[in-house]
Amino acid sequence: MAGKDEQPVTEAAGESRAYELFIGREALVERVQAIGGELTERFKDAPEPPILIAILKGSTMFLADLVRAMKIDAAIDFMAISSYSSNEATQVRIVKDLEHDILGRDVVIVEDIVDTGLTLTYLRRSLMEREPRSLRTVTLLDKSARRIVPVPVEHIGFDIPDVFVVGYGMDFQGRYRNAPDLYSVKDLARLANDPLMLVPALFPSVP
Repeated sequence: MAGKDEQPVTEAAGESRAYELFIGREALVERVQAIGGELTERFKDAPEPPILIAILKGSTMFLADLVRAMKIDAAIDFMAISSYSSNEATQVRIVKDLEHDILGRDVVIVEDIVDTGLTLTYLRRSLMEREPRSLRTVTLLDKSARRIVPVPVEHIGFDIPDVFVVGYGMDFQGRYRNAPDLYSVKDLARLANDPLMLVPALFPSVP
């Protein structure tokens, strides 16, 4: 398992410390390749290809790189989850369900970030009711400091502190998903006031 502290964190140009480069593309590729190798080794003798389930939308880039890093056949499916507060409790529901039947199959949940563990706990319980052969979770980022409920996360890309990140599939108001690196936002209030603030620096070719 790699940690965020192993990666260089440098100040991005401009924007007065509004954001920083958090994890660069090279480090992301290296870690995803390693996880792909772990999954290849685990499922190389499985009776059927594992099903990788990406949780929309943040994990899509991670999924694309991860499945290409695996040296075995694999199936892909997608789920979308919505969470909301009700009577001071967090409620979770599935808004897009699977197309595959996972009965008797090896299933891997692919997340972008795991923090409180509430959504993942609900998701794992829902999928286990469908009786897969096995169920594992891989997440690119783990904010373990925010964990409220313990939940198994078998493959972790990077342990990170409680910071807000954009890029490599993760967004702010639908923007910045296609930035190839991960950036930590140092001034979230400023970004909320000006959602386009990072565009000139992250996409300098945009007029």
